[in-house]
Amino acid sequence: MLQFQNTKCECGHQNPTGTVLCESCGKPLVEDLPLDSPLEMRYDGVARRSQKANPDLLDRVWNFFSSVKIAVWLIVITLIGASVGTIFPQEDTFINLDDPAQYYKDTYGTWGYIYQSLGLARTYESWWFVGLLAMIGTSLVICSLDRVLPLYRALSKQQIRKHHAFLTRQQTVYIGQLEQEPAAWTSSFANQLRRKRYRVTAEDTALLAEKNRFSRWGPYINHIGLIIFLLAVLARGIPSWHLDEYVSMDEGQTKQIPNTNYFVKNDKFTVEFYKDEELPPELKGTNRAKLYRTEATLYECTANCNDTTGKDPVLKEVAQHDIEVNSPLSYHGLDLYQYNYEPQARLISVRPMLVDSRTGKSYGPFDLPMNDPPLTYEAGPYTLKLSNVFPDFGLDDQNRPMTKTRDPNNPAFVFIVTGPGLSEDGEMYIYFPLPSGDDKTIQNQINQSLQKAGSNSGRFTFEVGKMENVSFSQYTTFLNVRVDRAMPFIWVGAGISMIGLIMGFYWQHRRIWLRIEDGKLTLGAHTNKNTYGIRAELAAALNKTGVAVEPKALDNRRNTR
Repeated sequence: MLQFQNTKCECGHQNPTGTVLCESCGKPLVEDLPLDSPLEMRYDGVARRSQKANPDLLDRVWNFFSSVKIAVWLIVITLIGASVGTIFPQEDTFINLDDPAQYYKDTYGTWGYIYQSLGLARTYESWWFVGLLAMIGTSLVICSLDRVLPLYRALSKQQIRKHHAFLTRQQTVYIGQLEQEPAAWTSSFANQLRRKRYRVTAEDTALLAEKNRFSRWGPYINHIGLIIFLLAVLARGIPSWHLDEYVSMDEGQTKQIPNTNYFVKNDKFTVEFYKDEELPPELKGTNRAKLYRTEATLYECTANCNDTTGKDPVLKEVAQHDIEVNSPLSYHGLDLYQYNYEPQARLISVRPMLVDSRTGKSYGPFDLPMNDPPLTYEAGPYTLKLSNVFPDFGLDDQNRPMTKTRDPNNPAFVFIVTGPGLSEDGEMYIYFPLPSGDDKTIQNQINQSLQKAGSNSGRFTFEVGKMENVSFSQYTTFLNVRVDRAMPFIWVGAGISMIGLIMGFYWQHRRIWLRIEDGKLTLGAHTNKNTYGIRAELAAALNKTGVAVEPKALDNRRNTR
């Protein structure tokens, strides 16, 4: 059976159900409030939705998220989850990690394998961690709305003349007989408070003085900042908003940046080492990098960006920069950082010659780059047209040529040679720039097969000649590619949160009420922090208006003990 609470005060004001102190005169409306202790003034006793009687399902959800205890538990659980994510490195911190499960097992043993299998190696991208962040954000929103709206209502319509019980049960109280004329003393006391930057409102012999009300909004401004911060963190899950990838490149190589329409080219890589005389004694004789730089060009793909039919992407140059540590290439929110380098010789280009086995004559050399080779070459009177390229040559299950990857690890080139003494269609040859023993055998077998098929006469071969005709990249450079469109919002949220913290910590909301009846002065004051300060201000103002009192005597909690 529902019970209805009569919330109409003796002053005539009708208060909403759940109100503890009358919104008008401040009289306590709840009978079981302790009579020997100051009033709870956090929200001036205004009713909150979370205190609603007979809540329905929506109210129960609201009550759950409006609970500070629930918010604290959510934060604690999230912190524990975040800590678990630091036991072993996360998967996204590794470069080119092909088999995470095997890597964690080999590197960290059984515990590492269990850690990865449970998904803890991707903790910060997991559904449960993102869910916890979303619940914390929901709690912040509901906690704020549940408290800030009642507080705003309470502070926006404060009454000057308060109930006697309201005044005598504040933190700071003075009750005494006033020997001076009430109106003149009230005016003099108001002037003393104004000198202390109080905003004073008087009504006959009643007075309300207030300062630093804005500090009450500090916690809620802090909440707004935290909500923006959390939303920005969650926005990192949007692919176009966040990217943290690594690209390894050899000198002269062009690679597509994962998950983007951008390509980057390593024009040149330079590394400088400290000389022995520049190093401390314990490091002499060691190679310590002084500077490493990637001269990079950034391209934007305008067509055939992810084409699987073999068409080359159409690239447009958009930026150039010498990338060094802490000096990234930046373009429209895309940042390329110099991450690391690794000594590793890789073939960049060769200058082969076309050899006529019948006459023994050599034609060339001609420049043949491993990356993005031209389609046509001239070697003496002969023209070589590039028919096919296998960057990482291999054979499929049916022994047909194929490429394992797009990286030039083991390149092979198929040329059609046309010129004097050859048919109009020309002859087809396959060429390995630096073949191993197996590759030489495969090359001979393929050319012999082409000869049997009538595609060539076996007349031509290729040779590199001197090693000066071979160019190697001495280093592989690693670039860290980052896109973080959420970062400005993270900084904005952090800044707003800091403003709220400063407002709440460095200022205190102070209020003073008084009323004089039949020559008796009743004064009550409240502050959300630093009661010593408000007692000192009140004692000084009272002493200057002829009422002698010590600050300690104004402590209502001391008087009730």
